[in-house]
Amino acid sequence: MGHENLRWDKVPQVTRGGEEDKRTLSSGDCIRVSGVGHEHTDATKIWFGHVSNEPGYRSLPHHHAEAETGGYVLRGHGRIYYGEGFQQWVDMKAGDWVFVPPFMPHVEANMSVTEELVWLTARTPDNLVVDLPDVDDSKLEGYRRA
Repeated sequence: MGHENLRWDKVPQVTRGGEEDKRTLSSGDCIRVSGVGHEHTDATKIWFGHVSNEPGYRSLPHHHAEAETGGYVLRGHGRIYYGEGFQQWVDMKAGDWVFVPPFMPHVEANMSVTEELVWLTARTPDNLVVDLPDVDDSKLEGYRRA
């Protein structure tokens, strides 16, 4: 590999704890905090943040447009509903990683009615969220609100 693209004039950009951008797209009790994103760094091809869901929270059905999404569960029990009518799902617990493909409709749920669900999320190129029409709770097997 050549070294013609080396940039000696660039510096790492640190977002200090407590100084993250909290103006990112949030949905009710889903709080998305941007640690690395265009809101406060020079990032143009990645968004990396901390996402927390209150007990019993679930998102609206949505997708992330052309963004590829990777997640890592720090604590809690999450479930992603997907597929026709959101009849399929995958469960995740602390230590699990997840990849959500672009344009895949899904619902994210905190399956606990007493504990918070916390995960780290990375998206390329940005924190894109496109809400879809809501689905009744009764269609999401095993889900219940706090």
